[in-house]
Amino acid sequence: MPYKEKETSKLYYTIGEVADMFEVNTSLIRFWEKEFELLKPKKSKKGNRLFTNEDVDNFKLIHHLVKERGFTLNGAKDKLKKHKLEAKKEIEMIKSLEKVKKFLLSLKKEL
Repeated sequence: MPYKEKETSKLYYTIGEVADMFEVNTSLIRFWEKEFELLKPKKSKKGNRLFTNEDVDNFKLIHHLVKERGFTLNGAKDKLKKHKLEAKKEIEMIKSLEKVKKFLLSLKKEL
């Protein structure tokens, strides 16, 4: 059985790294941090924000609702309060479909 290297993930991400992941400005992250109770990154002694994987996942949820689905901030807050699990499932489904699409496109190139 071949050795499969595990994906490594960091314990903490800086605000700049999170901004790069989602192609947004750091000011948007700071703003959403104030608006959404769900986003509570730790802060270092210097005051730098340190985002955990859970924080990144929560940001992904908010980003999906606001930027991709077009929810207002109040609509996104309401959805997360009442249907957070449903929203997470939607994102997982979209992620799976994107993987399938990528796979199919690579197969198409080989034909």
